[in-house]
Amino acid sequence: MGGEIGQLTAWEAASVLGWWLDAGVDTLVDEAPRDWLNPAPVVKASVAVDAPRSPEPVPQTLDLFRDWLGASSALPMASATAKRIMPRGGENAPVMLIADMPNAEDGAEGTPIGGQAWALTVRMLAAIGIDAADAYLANLSCFHAPGSRMKADDLEACAEIARRHVALARPKRLLLLGDAPARALTGKPLAAARGHVHKVEGVRTIVTFHPRYLLERPSYKALAWQDLLLLMEDEA
Repeated sequence: MGGEIGQLTAWEAASVLGWWLDAGVDTLVDEAPRDWLNPAPVVKASVAVDAPRSPEPVPQTLDLFRDWLGASSALPMASATAKRIMPRGGENAPVMLIADMPNAEDGAEGTPIGGQAWALTVRMLAAIGIDAADAYLANLSCFHAPGSRMKADDLEACAEIARRHVALARPKRLLLLGDAPARALTGKPLAAARGHVHKVEGVRTIVTFHPRYLLERPSYKALAWQDLLLLMEDEA
């Protein structure tokens, strides 16, 4: 053939290609040598799966619930700089008060309602025949942090916790003090929730002004008195 490469016919070219395909050649160039006599091992890609997070156990007693409030870092509004204000009182109280978030005065005294607002609260309870020492006292959020504001998702989370709190404390009546507790537990702002009887975890519930609001607007005390009378009415 004089060193010249003869041209293949179409039938001959097809025959050669068929032979290479039968021999296992399926690509012209590969990145690395391949042993055609042994099948390539199947490598399964490993998929990183995050281990499911175990939710915090739901406290089943009031004592465990209060321990949880005092220790959990997963509570809404919790932060390294926030001060925890723990609830006060025991089960089956004649009335449970749930107040707005504690302010600086409450935080300084370490009580859900402090200062002159607490002095007024004592007089309000006495007016309806309840000793303040017998009442159960809590905040919608137990944290005080200067400048902190409760967002919508915080309000929803606090509402769920407050409902659990009420169910475990089992008070005879529930008094919500302020707009945030009203929104969280009745779904209505204070202005719309006042003057009506609500039920929270089966407990007769009334909404009224926070005592520190009454100190700023004494003329509203007459409205608050109406709320207290409604709270103490016998169940129909």
